[in-house]
Amino acid sequence: MRKYARYKDSGISWIGEVPEHWETKRIRHIFNESDEKVEDDSGELLSLSQYTGVSLKKNCEKSGMFEAETTEGYKVVHKNQFVMNIMLAWNGSYAVSNLEGVISPAYCVFDFIIDCEPKFFHYLLRTKAYSGAFKTLSKGIIDSRLRLYPSKFYTFPVIVPPLSEQKAIAEYLDKKTAQINELVSAKQKQIELLKEYKQSVIANAVTGKLDERREKRKWKDSGISWIGKIPENWEKLPFCALFEQKSQCGYCDEELLSVYLDKGVIRFSDGGEKRANATSEDLSKYQLVDVGDFVLNNQQAWRGSVGVSFFRGIVSPAYVILKMSEKLDRNFANYLLRDRSMVAMYCICSKGVGSIQRNLVWNKLKRMPVFIPPLSEQKEIVAYIEKKVSSIDSQIASIENQIANLNEYKQSLISDVVTGKVKVC
Repeated sequence: MRKYARYKDSGISWIGEVPEHWETKRIRHIFNESDEKVEDDSGELLSLSQYTGVSLKKNCEKSGMFEAETTEGYKVVHKNQFVMNIMLAWNGSYAVSNLEGVISPAYCVFDFIIDCEPKFFHYLLRTKAYSGAFKTLSKGIIDSRLRLYPSKFYTFPVIVPPLSEQKAIAEYLDKKTAQINELVSAKQKQIELLKEYKQSVIANAVTGKLDERREKRKWKDSGISWIGKIPENWEKLPFCALFEQKSQCGYCDEELLSVYLDKGVIRFSDGGEKRANATSEDLSKYQLVDVGDFVLNNQQAWRGSVGVSFFRGIVSPAYVILKMSEKLDRNFANYLLRDRSMVAMYCICSKGVGSIQRNLVWNKLKRMPVFIPPLSEQKEIVAYIEKKVSSIDSQIASIENQIANLNEYKQSLISDVVTGKVKVC
């Protein structure tokens, strides 16, 4: 990597030395807050995040949730303006906009008041060094309450290369980050394919369609279109023959459990969450879950929020707790009951509309058929799944590590280039 001929102390502790001919200015000499507001209910609604910068709200995953009825009074955002969420500036929620639109009046929008390349400052201010520095001058007791007000934001120093170098740096980083992002995207697609393959491995195993046994077995029609044929020696039983509803109040000092779509039953502590802020009286109404119980989130079972518990603990009284028959190996049951074919059954047995209020109806579920092999075969299937899944998970972990390294390299490259540690022009 090339270096500049001479360096000097920037006077900024989190930057260090910069090329000798670069200037240092306060942000108040770079930005001026704009207070242009939309006068009618018009304009494309924008969103801002630390990851994607400024984007269209309608393209965001959570679009549709908690949206205002009108955008009247929202702030106007023009291309090449700097947008900042003062409540989340400490974690990097600010960016130069590439879009025209409107954004929440709680955000700050700034104009550039010098002749510059806005994209250079986009890269510079989004480095970890600056987000960390912004956090030190944000006001608040805890992270979630921190605020970086414009008066403090204006006091920060920034380094300012000549305009020609700003443009060259922005152009170079646009090209290099696009290449890295393309590599990351390709690897993320690999992960998605591996996850789909893992699901197909589990689905084939819990329906008796293992490749090494497929040709040797006798088959019979399951009577359910999305399951198809099943091995002849597998038993068809109604759900209620394998599961029995139970309801037993827990104890306040028991481990708090929850059920997630992608993880099944987990302990709150394992999910990085704190114990619910509930009184002893509230927790006394929670239900006790024993190891081996089948737990369903009553309102989200139709999406797959179910799982066999491998822990003793307590769950919300809104959950459904079922005691499993000894005909089921709990590991096999966990794979079977979280398979897509079973999730389709929970969907059929749920009543309601939308993505929240769809309650599971036990009287419908208990009549649904479940197909199970002999207990010895269940254990063989579990061993097969765990061996295959372990290999797939190892591949996924390796690719995730590669993605993390690429993202770390991208951040390091940006930091080195915008602070003049590396010369690109």
